[in-house]
Amino acid sequence: MNLVLIRLANKDDLADLEWEGEYKHFRQLYADTYKMVEQGTALIWIAENNGTGLLGQCFVSLRRNHPSLADGEKRAYIYGFRIKPIFRNQGIGTRIMLMVEDDLSKRGFRQVTLNVGKDNHNARRFYERLGYKVIGSDPGQWSYIDDRGKRINMHEPAWRMVKDLR
Repeated sequence: MNLVLIRLANKDDLADLEWEGEYKHFRQLYADTYKMVEQGTALIWIAENNGTGLLGQCFVSLRRNHPSLADGEKRAYIYGFRIKPIFRNQGIGTRIMLMVEDDLSKRGFRQVTLNVGKDNHNARRFYERLGYKVIGSDPGQWSYIDDRGKRINMHEPAWRMVKDLR
């Protein structure tokens, strides 16, 4: 595999976040998140290489309506983290997470929160290997506007996990 580059996304990367159409239903969500990037309340990280393009992505909220997730000063929230299946178990996800955590630490954040689906056992083990601990559960009720303008209501029960940054 060619060299993997992990970097902050720019506006030109938004179409690639749809993964050749697999996630096109999140088009508006990605655009809204990028507006938050421009406002300084979110980050979008991507992993790519020049041979295959986008390999993975990670969204970070620096401030949310729920300060228990992200308060804009000491606590940030990771979501939308995924690696394309063909590139999993090659260390790319670990590299992204460590880079995100290091960046947040340099920005003065001391804690990271995330939710992982209760049925996603592999992801939970991955986060636990990185030092995240389950602190509770989340009902996983959220919604988004899809690429056709329709509101989609989601129900994804999750474990709330947290990691203290050093």
